[in-house]
Amino acid sequence: MRPRFAVLATVVTTLVAVVVPSVVTAAPTHNRGLTINAIPNPIDAGEGVFIYGHLNVAPVAGETVILYHHLAGSGRGYTKVGLTPTDSHGFYEFTRAENVVMTNRSWFVRQAGISQIHSRTVFERVAALVSLSASTSSAVTGQPVVFTGHVDPSHAGEPVVLQQETPSGEWRDLRTGRLDGASNYSITYRWRFTGDHTVRVLLGSDVRNVRGVANPVTVAVQQKQVPGFTINASDQLIAYGQPVTLSGVLDNATANTPVTLWTRNVYQSQFIPVADTTTGSGGSYTFAPQVPSYNTVYIVRTTLAPHRHSAALFEGVQDLLTLMSGSTSSEIGGHVTFTGTVLPDKAGHVIYLQRLGPDGDWHNEEPAIVTNASTFQFGWAFGKAGTYRFRARITGDRSNVGGASSAVTVQVSPATTTSSLPPAS
Repeated sequence: MRPRFAVLATVVTTLVAVVVPSVVTAAPTHNRGLTINAIPNPIDAGEGVFIYGHLNVAPVAGETVILYHHLAGSGRGYTKVGLTPTDSHGFYEFTRAENVVMTNRSWFVRQAGISQIHSRTVFERVAALVSLSASTSSAVTGQPVVFTGHVDPSHAGEPVVLQQETPSGEWRDLRTGRLDGASNYSITYRWRFTGDHTVRVLLGSDVRNVRGVANPVTVAVQQKQVPGFTINASDQLIAYGQPVTLSGVLDNATANTPVTLWTRNVYQSQFIPVADTTTGSGGSYTFAPQVPSYNTVYIVRTTLAPHRHSAALFEGVQDLLTLMSGSTSSEIGGHVTFTGTVLPDKAGHVIYLQRLGPDGDWHNEEPAIVTNASTFQFGWAFGKAGTYRFRARITGDRSNVGGASSAVTVQVSPATTTSSLPPAS
């Protein structure tokens, strides 16, 4: 149900013959009478985890099960973190609350007492939370833009990388920064070329966390204005199907001077004229609203000699996404299907299910591929009761800037029966 992060390399050995009640120095490799599962896995840092299973060696009712964990990179062995009784069928459960599981760790359980009844070991992978904000959402070529954010849990002193999405959907490194003592970063970047630039910040994997990436932001970069002939857009970044109005001022122009709007989208090799108007008092002009389907460059030129022209203005067009959930309610272990559409057609493009994290940012959880009908589908199972918010997000390509759907909410309640849970082993 989740994208598969790189698995933390862990050496697993056999459980020692004598088990100390609070500390264990090695982990079991297999189930010996106790099954175990942990959901979700992997998780974002701070997400709640539900751990459960069955005791399969009689007697099964009312027996005490002890949960152990090992924190990756801690240099310590396994420590006891909880105990619970089995029900009449031998079922047990533990809930690790939100803001508790912040780093990679391993879980196993054993039956209390002198018997060597234990589970296998489950390795929980935890992605660090990375936030990102830009000092401005629009800039001109050569203007410094400052990107700031925070990483949780703290990875003070470690590098983070500012990356830009390429037209093929890959991510190219722009600049590296370093987290300060409070796990914050600040990276400055200038663009030499116009366009809508989508960037993210990446924290690489280490022993404590699998890699974390920030929700991308887009900066619209324009060419500097031509002195005496300005061009502006009512909005430099619009959604598919939304209109945009182009206007500006032609200095030293008399009223009723004819001007022409020229455009070129990503699929056109040269500019073509699309609209005409005349200047008003003071040389101001406004064209009727345009509705581009793809990223488009606009230029305004005087229709008659002497010929003058404005700077090239880049207009970004975001993909338009819808998202619907098969149900607005579920329970622990329950499964909800999400479906949606993308406009314009994005068949074959990668799209992500995002969840609103405890840090207030959106995080990629599940990837999918847009179908030939420009639709998509995700599945999700829940490991903790509570309120969950999801949205779909698609990254940009050469034709359009990426976009996100409206959020949908799912209310999750405690499990009413163990049969709804994914099997433990």
